[in-house]
Amino acid sequence: MPLIGYARVSTEDQTPLPQTQALKAAGCAEIHEEQASGGNRARPVLARVLERIGKGDTLVVVRIDRLARSLSHLLEVIERLEDRGAFFRSLQDPIDTASPQGKFTLQVLGAAAEFERALIRERTRAGLASARTKGRIGGNPGLRARDPAALRKLRLARLDGYMERLGESAQDWVPHVRRLRPDMAWEDVLRIVNAPLPPDRRWTQSRLLRAVKAYVRDGFLPETVLGRAGRRQTDDRLPAIVAAIKGADPDITLQAICDRLEAMRERTPRGRTSWQPSSVKMLLDRARRLGLIG
Repeated sequence: MPLIGYARVSTEDQTPLPQTQALKAAGCAEIHEEQASGGNRARPVLARVLERIGKGDTLVVVRIDRLARSLSHLLEVIERLEDRGAFFRSLQDPIDTASPQGKFTLQVLGAAAEFERALIRERTRAGLASARTKGRIGGNPGLRARDPAALRKLRLARLDGYMERLGESAQDWVPHVRRLRPDMAWEDVLRIVNAPLPPDRRWTQSRLLRAVKAYVRDGFLPETVLGRAGRRQTDDRLPAIVAAIKGADPDITLQAICDRLEAMRERTPRGRTSWQPSSVKMLLDRARRLGLIG
């Protein structure tokens, strides 16, 4: 079972060497290093690791805090790994999702997180009810008075909250946008982004465009991704889509590409809805001849 190590440090003054040594001692032949804040969920190295990890692989870290600073982020990453048939292990914490004990620990952590959120909601409701009985009206006095400074602070706070929420989902769409735009039309990018996602996490084109513009504005994505997509020959569209799927996961099987295309509701070159590996192989060969695949 391949072990893939991930080591993270927060600043340039720190060194990942102790982590990499521990990961090598644990049997990790492949180790990815990153210098980034643990609170930042949009980490490019981590995103690439999660995008390329395959079935049966195990993502290994020295400690949980090297992967995630919050329980919600940890559970989100582990859920992504489980969707790919992969596992997670922390060397210094009792978590190994390949074992029944590790899965139980994870379930306890998830239950504790949900319990904590319920307590916070209950305390908030009780506090508001108590304030109302004493004649106090909740909210910001500056907002009630339409004070410009208070309104500006509210807009900034909402923007910060929006960017934080985008960071939680960035690994779902940023790698695809960075790789496919502006060579591919937004409609096709959207379908590639949504194909592996459950229905409750899928994007609309307007939401995706808004997210991309926000990331371009803050420098997380280059402005070129917003450029106009060039015209592509009709016969080249399917090879381009298949090449994009293959580029995101070089080890993906022909059958898995078939499943992805059916999830995207793409029709075969002959107009059918059911894909066969032979059709995918034909399109991959054409994509190589067009230079869409290295």
